[in-house]
Amino acid sequence: MNEQLVEEYKIFLDKGKTERECVEEIIKIAQENGYKDISNFSHLKTGDKVYVTKMNKAIALFEIGSEPMEKGMNILGAHLDSPRLDVKQNPLYEKENLTYLNTHYYGGIKKYQWTTIPLAIHGVVCKKDGSTVKIKIGESNDDPVFCISDILPHLAQDQMKDKASDFIKGEDLDLIMGLGISSDCEKDDSEKDNCEKNICEKNQNNEKAQNNSEYQKNKDVILSLLKEIYNIEENDLKSAELEIVPAGKARDMGLDRSMILGYGQDDRSCAYASVRAMLETECKQRTKCCLCVDKEEIGSVGATGMASNLFENMVAEIIARTEKVYSELTLRRALANSFMLSSDVNSAYDPMNASLYDKENSSVLGGGVAFQKYTGSRGKSGASDANPEFIAKVRNLMDNAGVKYQMAELGKVDQGGGGTIAYHAAKYGMNVLDAGIAVLSMHAPWEITSKEDLSQLFECYKSFLDIV
Repeated sequence: MNEQLVEEYKIFLDKGKTERECVEEIIKIAQENGYKDISNFSHLKTGDKVYVTKMNKAIALFEIGSEPMEKGMNILGAHLDSPRLDVKQNPLYEKENLTYLNTHYYGGIKKYQWTTIPLAIHGVVCKKDGSTVKIKIGESNDDPVFCISDILPHLAQDQMKDKASDFIKGEDLDLIMGLGISSDCEKDDSEKDNCEKNICEKNQNNEKAQNNSEYQKNKDVILSLLKEIYNIEENDLKSAELEIVPAGKARDMGLDRSMILGYGQDDRSCAYASVRAMLETECKQRTKCCLCVDKEEIGSVGATGMASNLFENMVAEIIARTEKVYSELTLRRALANSFMLSSDVNSAYDPMNASLYDKENSSVLGGGVAFQKYTGSRGKSGASDANPEFIAKVRNLMDNAGVKYQMAELGKVDQGGGGTIAYHAAKYGMNVLDAGIAVLSMHAPWEITSKEDLSQLFECYKSFLDIV
C-alpha cells in the first residue's frame, strides 16, 4: 500500500471540497512539478508541460510527446464535482426567530442524509467592482458550523409514513444561519439588561407589524457579520457561487485503518490519482493528458462540462502551438486516435443490501481497480460500451504491471444505473474504458473507499499513460 499517496489524498479531499478549490490545488501541485499556464507559450515542443483551465472549475494537464499530435494521446479523464447543496441567489430569509439560507440540491442525493449533520459553506462571492471574495466557514476548529434541522421522533408520525424520497422536501433543505437574538446581548449582565430592554421596546413598537418583519433584527445580525468579516452586502449574494458541504476532515476508517471515510470521493479519488500519475510518469512517444472536468453529476452540461466543446478547444490550443500550421483535421485525428480511461468510481458490493447486486459482476472494496465495459441505465442507456480489443489491451497492460483489477457493473440491470463522461469522449471516435475504484455509500455526505484500491488505481493510471 502506498501510505504517502493515501495521506496526501486525504489532505487533497480536505482542501478541495468544491471544483474551484480542487482546480486551485491541482494548479499548485502541477506548478511544483514544472507545469506552466499555456498562456506562457506561443510554441510547444517535446517534453513541455502545460495546463489549461476553464472558468476556474475545469483543468487539463498536458505533457507533449515526441509523436505528432494526430497520432493521438493517452488521456485520464475524471470529474471534480460532487453531490451537494447550492445556495440560491436570493438566499437569506427569516422565519419566526430563525434566519435561514435557502438552498437547491445538486446531483443525486438522498435528501434525508443531509439533515442534522454539521455543514460548511465554501465558495466565492463576486462583487460588481470585479473583486472576488473567497468563503470557507465551518472547517477550522474555531469556526461555527451549520445544520439543517429535522423533526423529533415524538412528532414524526406523519413524516414516517412518507417514502424516504418524500419525507424531506427539497425546499426544506435550508441551512440555519442564526437565532433571533444577537450575540451582543450576552456580554455581561448590565449590557444584557439594556439589550433586553431595547428588544422589549422594539417588540412593543412593532406589536402591530407583520410577522415577516418582526424578527428583522436577526437577519440584520447575519448581514452585519457578513459585512464585517467579508465586506459583503446582501445584494452581492446574487452573484455568488456558494456550496454547502459536510464539515470535517477525511479520516481513516475501521479498526485496521484499511478504509477512508470522506466527502466527495466520487470522483476526487480518481481525479487525484490521475493528477499524481500524470506528475510521476515520464512522457514518451504519445502526448499524455489528465483532464478534470465539472458538472458530471448533473449530465456534464455547461461550459465546464464534458458535453461542451471544452476538451476539443483545449486540445486545439495544444495543436496550434505544436504544429507549423493549425488544421481542423489534425484535431479530429488527434481525438479519434486517442486512448482514454474514464476515471470514475463504481458502486461497491454491499453485503447488507446484496439483493441489489449481481455479485459475480460487482466490484468489492479491496478488489483493486474496477473496470466497467459500460455504464448507463437498464438497457445501457447513456453508455459508451468499450470495444473488447481495447479492453484486452488494457488487461494485458495491467497484468504486466502487476495491477490488481476487477471487471464490474453498477448493480442489477433493472435496479437503475448511472453514467460517466465516457460517452462524451467516445463521440470523438476514441477508445474509452471506465476505470475507477469501488465506493460504499456513494453520493452520501460521507463515502467509503479502500486504501489499497486507491494505491492500485494510482499504479493503473501510471501504466496506462505509457500505453502505445
